[in-house]
Amino acid sequence: MKRLMRANLVAIALLSALVIGWAAARETCTAEEKKAEPRKAPAFTLEDVDGKKVNLSDFADKIVVLEWANPGCPIWLRVHKAGTFRTLAEKYKDKGVVWLAINSTHTSDREKNRKFAEAERLPYPYLDDRAGTVGKAYGAKTTPHMFVLDKNGRLAYAGAIDNDPSGRKEKPLNYVDQALTELLAGKAVSVPKTEPYGCSVKYAPQK
Repeated sequence: MKRLMRANLVAIALLSALVIGWAAARETCTAEEKKAEPRKAPAFTLEDVDGKKVNLSDFADKIVVLEWANPGCPIWLRVHKAGTFRTLAEKYKDKGVVWLAINSTHTSDREKNRKFAEAERLPYPYLDDRAGTVGKAYGAKTTPHMFVLDKNGRLAYAGAIDNDPSGRKEKPLNYVDQALTELLAGKAVSVPKTEPYGCSVKYAPQK
């Protein structure tokens, strides 16, 4: 019994050390990223649900939010149904912020996107990236994966929509909301990068 208890205590100590080490690594990483100059966001042209070409360059001198979407992902769908994306898009639309949803799911197409956008009455463009070109250029890993571009077309924020992967927090910290508030106030984004959560982006299998 004593040996078992001792083994459990050792295991707990090791786990605690790993957690502390991971947290310290994240803090160091974040500090380095705060000092780094934001990189230029990759340019792209994609079609919306009506077949209209949407160019990132159309929104020069504007703050742009990119939301990686997939209605087949239960985690993305939970956040969507909670109204998180819509609320933020509408909150900032009169402040010169452009919101674009991008679907890089390889089994999707423009018609599926159109039906979903119409059924949900999406108030912002829903773009088809089934080839995955844009998703891979940005390094989109999950749905949702969020990117905020500043007025100079640089990546000011990349990561999770908030700090609530389980969807159980009463008052989660919304990283995108925070980044937009700071950018509009002329400040640097205090948290430029977080780890995104959700389903993996369903890119086409490598041949």
